[in-house]
Amino acid sequence: MSNTESSNPVHIRSMQLEDLPRVVAIDQQSFSLPWPERSFRFEVESNEVSRCWVAEMTAADDQLELVGMIVVWLIVDEVHVATLAVSPEHRGQKVAQRLLAYALIDAYHAGANKSLLEVRRSNLPAVNLYQQFGYLQAAVRKNYYKDNGEDALLMDLASIDLEKLKTFL
Repeated sequence: MSNTESSNPVHIRSMQLEDLPRVVAIDQQSFSLPWPERSFRFEVESNEVSRCWVAEMTAADDQLELVGMIVVWLIVDEVHVATLAVSPEHRGQKVAQRLLAYALIDAYHAGANKSLLEVRRSNLPAVNLYQQFGYLQAAVRKNYYKDNGEDALLMDLASIDLEKLKTFL
C-alpha cells in the first residue's frame, strides 16, 4: 500500500535492519526517553507480535529519505501503538497520520478490532492526532515517564473503523 500526497508522495514499507540508524536518529530527535538501537533490532528481528513500519519521501536529490516510523504490537485482537515518530523537518505533513492509519489497517486485516496507547499528557500534537482517529482517554498513568515523572494518558480506540482509516491515507 503506497500513500500519496499531491506535492510529495509518502511511501510506507516494513522496517528493515538497515533502517535502524535513521530510525534511532528520528527517535532521539523526537523523545526525551528514546529507545536504544537494540530495542528496535529486537522488534524487527525477534518480537513475534511486533509490526514495524517506516515512511519514506523523495528528497531534493530524488533519493528516498526515511522520515518516520511506527512500531505496533498485535496482541490477540488489540493493536498497541508502542512508538510513533516523524523527523522534525517533516512534521505537519501528515506523515504520522498516514503511518498510524497504515499500521491500524494492517493490524485490522490481521485480526485487530481495537487499539490502545500511552502518550505524554503534554504532547498535544500527538493527543490531537489520536483524537482525530477516535481514541479517547481511558485513564491516566501517574508518573509514567521516568525522565521527569510526567503522567501518561492511556488512550483507547474501542473499535477500528476501516472506512474511516482509509480517509487518512
